[in-house]
Amino acid sequence: MIKISTENNYLAFVILVGGKSRRFGEDKGLFEFRRKPLIDYQIETLTKFPYNIFIIAHTSQQVQEYIERVNYEDITGFILDELGDTVVSDVRSPMIGLYSAFLELEKLSYQKIFAISCDMPLIQPPVVDLLINESYNHDAVIPIWNNWYVEPLFAIYPISKGLKVSREYILKKKFKLTNLIKKEWDVNYISIENKIKAIDKKLLTFLNINRVEDLNILKYKYRIEKKKNK
Repeated sequence: MIKISTENNYLAFVILVGGKSRRFGEDKGLFEFRRKPLIDYQIETLTKFPYNIFIIAHTSQQVQEYIERVNYEDITGFILDELGDTVVSDVRSPMIGLYSAFLELEKLSYQKIFAISCDMPLIQPPVVDLLINESYNHDAVIPIWNNWYVEPLFAIYPISKGLKVSREYILKKKFKLTNLIKKEWDVNYISIENKIKAIDKKLLTFLNINRVEDLNILKYKYRIEKKKNK
């Protein structure tokens, strides 16, 4: 850990970095777009809010690479996957990253995490603010599309309940992320088309960089957004 502050322990931002991507060919969080790592765009947005920012990494080597290349002064700390040396060490799954976050942040008395994948560089502050405001009096907040597809890697989860469920499924070697969302949870599903689009008209928040080809879309949307904000 670099620095720890628990002044506001209701929620912590958790950015998951998975390392080298098979489809993308390298670590997406460290890929430079306009001379800046993709993850730095997220960090700049998240620092507008009074919550700590943690990065979930797979190895200590990956942590060192991020320290060397990103603006780590705005990062509260790094958390390593807890299962790196176990029977599932060859598995790369967001479920393991979230479990690691739940485990460590429960020790620091946080109540919830706002989980974000590192390949979403254009997350919009009003959307982040909306989900946080909608999280009170609910276990979880998850954006949902009209086709019932959810966005589990831009969502808010309860730490204590999430720790229990994620441990249960990891022991069963079931790593599908939607397993984390239990029926007995009070989940506040936020409609992307009906509610989020009203404050993020082009839905820039949900632009995922999964392939090299997606960078062309990112360049176009980033240019349009910069012109709008001039």
